[in-house]
Amino acid sequence: MSAVHPDPTVTARQRRDSRRAYAASFLGTTVEFYDFLLYASAAGLVFPKIFFSDLDPRLGATLSFVILLSGYLARPIGGLVFGHFGDRFGRKNVLFVTLLLMGFVSVGIGLLPTYAAIGVAAPLALVVLRIVQGLAMGGEWGGATLMSMEHAGQKSRGLGASIATVGGPAGAVLATVVLALFSRMPDAQFLNWGWRIPFLFSAVIVLIGLYLRLRVTESPDFQKALEAAEDAHDKALPLATVVTRFPGQVLLGTFAGAAPLAIQGLLGSFMVPFVVSQHLVDRQTALLMLAAGYLAQIPTLLLFAHLSDRFGRRPVMIVAGIVSALLVFPVFALFTSGRPALVLVGFLLGLMVLQSSMFGPLGAFLSEKFSTEARYTGASLSYQLASIAGAGTIPLIATRIVTPEHGLSYLGWYLIALFALAVGAVLLSRETAGRTLDADTTPARVQGDDPELETV
Repeated sequence: MSAVHPDPTVTARQRRDSRRAYAASFLGTTVEFYDFLLYASAAGLVFPKIFFSDLDPRLGATLSFVILLSGYLARPIGGLVFGHFGDRFGRKNVLFVTLLLMGFVSVGIGLLPTYAAIGVAAPLALVVLRIVQGLAMGGEWGGATLMSMEHAGQKSRGLGASIATVGGPAGAVLATVVLALFSRMPDAQFLNWGWRIPFLFSAVIVLIGLYLRLRVTESPDFQKALEAAEDAHDKALPLATVVTRFPGQVLLGTFAGAAPLAIQGLLGSFMVPFVVSQHLVDRQTALLMLAAGYLAQIPTLLLFAHLSDRFGRRPVMIVAGIVSALLVFPVFALFTSGRPALVLVGFLLGLMVLQSSMFGPLGAFLSEKFSTEARYTGASLSYQLASIAGAGTIPLIATRIVTPEHGLSYLGWYLIALFALAVGAVLLSRETAGRTLDADTTPARVQGDDPELETV
């Protein structure tokens, strides 16, 4: 990972601190996404049968996805709360708390009684745990991305931010493989206790992540901003800074991120039970196909992030959005081909191209829109709103509009519309790759200094 920091003037201590930041961000995000996406997979395969067992299966699946959405709805609140403390008091301690909360929730879900045991209290408790999980996840992504990006060199911020981003597919691979292994059990055993083990297993990797985060140093950009302020506690609230100085950037970031995050949510929570229900593949095979897609996604995320460092965020993301829109229906044709090998190709293309091409540069694209003293709050809010518009709502929308009569056609046009909005948002954004991040920079000041950086 040291190659992310190519500047020869960087000291050995700075390189060591950077490597620790990259490792802590990567592993922490891996744990976070393991916990979060484990729920997403279980929401389609397990929870309708054990928490809504007295309901029609379609209604049970809908309610399970509603609870999935509740976590996404909580994420912007978590981004604001943890972003506030991260912008005021530093990234390191906040990231320790978010990781600890995620581990607590995952173990809690693993120990939760079913509807048959305690009645309606079971799904209600699941809602509470899911909301707490969403709050923690809302604070995690922005902090981990910033910690990694702000330790990277000026010319490598895209790749630096993507190191935290690739924790997503790494955690998804781990979650999907572990769930797939236990899904080999007979249905009765799997639904009784087998599904719980993957949730309880997260306690082990949480402890490893917490250890790494204790050793990482604070973000150098935050330290500089803190030293530049006469009194850090007299600064404007980070949320007020975002609302008054960067409202357009939040909106553009939300639209830019919704499409790739919708692909992530669609493949992770809806498409696996879809292909199983079509009798194309069995449950375990579908999960392993999804895991293969996540694994293949890791190098492509890094590749597209690197390309955005070299050619700019805007050109890479614009081309990626156009190509992805053109590939939506061909990828859907693979999922409905009736051939397992082509279904696998569908998962691979969906994650390696449709999701990775815009998602790889997204961490730096969002973070560079905000000044240091409000960056955690602004980037987190943008990303979490994009998560709601994309990954949070797509399972519910797909459940409603995918029918035997129309198949995936309406869903395809919906995704194309999301990619069109994403391309438009990137076109309206300024280019920030390779430019110096200044704690005191405001849109108005940048616009006056350089007309090329005109801000919406």
